[in-house]
Amino acid sequence: MIKELQHKIDLKTKPLGSLGLLESVALQIGTVQNSLTPCLKNPSIVVFAGDHGIAVEGVSAYPQEVTFQMVMNFLNKGAAINVFSNQHQIDIKIVDAGVKFNFEAHKDLIDAKIGNGTKNFLFEKAMSTCEMEKCFKLADDIVTQLNSTGCNIIGFGEMGIGNTSAAALIMSSICNLPLEICTGKGTVVSDERLAKKIETLKKCQLFHGSISDATEILQTYGGFEIAQICGAMLAAYKKNMLIMVDGFISTAAYLVASKMIPEIKSHAIFCHLSDEAGHKHLLNYLEAEPLINLKMRLGEGTGCAIAYPLIESAVKFLNEMASFESAGVSTKNIQ
Repeated sequence: MIKELQHKIDLKTKPLGSLGLLESVALQIGTVQNSLTPCLKNPSIVVFAGDHGIAVEGVSAYPQEVTFQMVMNFLNKGAAINVFSNQHQIDIKIVDAGVKFNFEAHKDLIDAKIGNGTKNFLFEKAMSTCEMEKCFKLADDIVTQLNSTGCNIIGFGEMGIGNTSAAALIMSSICNLPLEICTGKGTVVSDERLAKKIETLKKCQLFHGSISDATEILQTYGGFEIAQICGAMLAAYKKNMLIMVDGFISTAAYLVASKMIPEIKSHAIFCHLSDEAGHKHLLNYLEAEPLINLKMRLGEGTGCAIAYPLIESAVKFLNEMASFESAGVSTKNIQ
């Protein structure tokens, strides 16, 4: 199928390779779907929210209650992810993976609460083995439900004060990179606070020592939302869905998933390069090429929503663009 797809791409009315990354994405999607005429159905973005025990150590400039306040903003359709998803007709669901707040029932809110935030990993593991396994189970259920509606492409966003700290520790531990490279400002606004953030995270690493197993690293430092994104990505891969990978936090979740099932990369489309400091190094480690770079670092799945029309364009040109033969256009002279 790969040879047939590449042949179809090459015979479109354009110079070879002139559509750049769109050609790579078209080839990838056709290969995943094993089709010369692939399609995107019911695109969805799921935003997982959770609180982090490490937030009490002052690693963020924002107070912890911003997590639940932003979830309310999502539900009221006032956030950036709502605007962009609505613009591109992408279904959006919000998941309470572990927010320190009790929400009333809402048609767009999925209750997958593990607890009122993770534990403070400065002193203990963020979650128990049982809690992490429950994250994976609930995430699998969410993806299974979406897939049952016909959805075959899914993106993952997140919200959680303190989650750039969790992602930095996951990245540092798995990639064996110093925290100074992995840690960015997140919601931290000053260099002084960034230095304090790095110092705090180094203490966490020292406390837990060297950990090599990716799932144990996730259990030690991850948030409930990060664990559920990881589990959801694995579930999407098993159901042969396309996976839109957002920014730094979602890529950290993907990093763990890729250590569990390396083949997941065949289904992953890296939507954008986040302006969060560690993301470019993480993408380099993964040998992943993002579709766009708009210097965004908002999270929420906004990179997925912004990049989706480009992914759609890759499918459109493959299916609808004329070939040299059908258009009666001469091909390049053979030298």
